[in-house]
Amino acid sequence: MTNKAELYDVIRKPIITEKATMASENGAVVFEVAIDSNKPQIKEAVETLFGVKVKAVNTVVTKGKTKRFRGMPGKRKDVKKAYVTLEDGNAIDVTTGL
Repeated sequence: MTNKAELYDVIRKPIITEKATMASENGAVVFEVAIDSNKPQIKEAVETLFGVKVKAVNTVVTKGKTKRFRGMPGKRKDVKKAYVTLEDGNAIDVTTGL
């Protein structure tokens, strides 16, 4: 999987929250990823797109909440997040974009 468009399909966007900022102090970066992607795909995508070495990838799937929209019940989509731990000396600045 070396097609750049496919790599961007795996990694959707960086997540910038208070918890993600605390993780970045320990050398980790948080991305929203495709729900059907796996850890080796995420590792390859991050290493190829950003030119860094990845130490570990941890994923978590957040189930979508049930909400009411115009009085009708609806459901938000499930979201998969990847906590990507980088090797020492590597860094990704997610605030500047690609």
